[in-house]
Amino acid sequence: MSETLRLTALDSVHRALGATMTDFAGWDMPLRYGSERDEHNAVRERAGLFDLSHMGEIAVTGPQAGELLDHALVGNLSALKPGRARYTMICDERGGIMDDLIVYRLADGVDGRPHYMVVANASNAQVVLDALIERQAGFDAAVRDDRDAYALLAIQGPEAAGVLRTLTDADLDGLKYYAGLPGTVAGANALIARTGYTGEDGFELFLAPADAEKVWTALLDAGKDAGLVPCGLSCRDTLRLEAGMPLYGHELTRDTTPFDAGLGRVVKFDKTTNEGRFVGREPLEAAAERAAQNPPRKLVGLIAEGRRVPRAGFPVVALDGGAVIGEVTSGAPSPTLGKPIAIAYVDAAHAEPTAEGAEPAVGVDIRGSHEPYRVVALPFYKRER
Repeated sequence: MSETLRLTALDSVHRALGATMTDFAGWDMPLRYGSERDEHNAVRERAGLFDLSHMGEIAVTGPQAGELLDHALVGNLSALKPGRARYTMICDERGGIMDDLIVYRLADGVDGRPHYMVVANASNAQVVLDALIERQAGFDAAVRDDRDAYALLAIQGPEAAGVLRTLTDADLDGLKYYAGLPGTVAGANALIARTGYTGEDGFELFLAPADAEKVWTALLDAGKDAGLVPCGLSCRDTLRLEAGMPLYGHELTRDTTPFDAGLGRVVKFDKTTNEGRFVGREPLEAAAERAAQNPPRKLVGLIAEGRRVPRAGFPVVALDGGAVIGEVTSGAPSPTLGKPIAIAYVDAAHAEPTAEGAEPAVGVDIRGSHEPYRVVALPFYKRER
């Protein structure tokens, strides 16, 4: 293991559990503990516990914290009420996506100053921090790197609420999706958020690193009868893929706008602060117009007719003639569907879902063989509520 890799507060726990570790964005993280298929199915059917302490937390506070975030990000964050969260993005001056984020509006500080927590992907945490500091100029607000202040655990799956309920007196029944509240879990102070990246109900717990092992152990003990198991990053990726959730560096890049990715809904042009101005507004207005008229390509789901697995970067082809019409951005075997699946950008002319009973017109070039795939609308999987 490279000495430069960062370790989470649970590193020794993962190794004691026999986890296969991997370098992920400069962190030594658990890839899997045993069978990634079993871990995936546990989350779909029961519950799984993840260490997500590699994510990057950034505090934004001060009288104009909301206005700063309205200027720096594409969303209308000043409108967030304390206790709520919002999925959003940070774009560059060209409208390209620098990262996708979750922003939490926390309770105001004792001094009455607004307090937000921006959670960035591990690979982009420094990029987001630097951009927020740069965009801070002119606003009465402070930006602080809080990455060392938190460990982050996620408990996800149909049994997640029942397990967590045994360890907290927080009102989980009243906690809405994309909301968070302060509470205690196994006696440790935490921000308990009803968020996740698996397509299932679940919670993310922001804790002091010193409390991480105690809470992790308590959750596993409390969840034994419910079938809770520790889960690694590998099954987290197949879970998010089935749920049609984008991943930075795959579906989202600096060369794509939110409108390219079918996520134009996160861009708010009607902000009341800063006279409606924000970084990337003009290019994003142009992107919105292109998307509304005749987008050149669309993000779609692909389901294999056979067993060969597509991977990111594989060409998508028209089966009639073999012309390249797109590219796979993510692909893997789907434990839930029992078939290989992929997300891909394809030419708009080939983006319509394959009709029931019709032969696929689209394929994936897998090492020279054009394997047939059905086009479907995302997501592949949606839980019953």
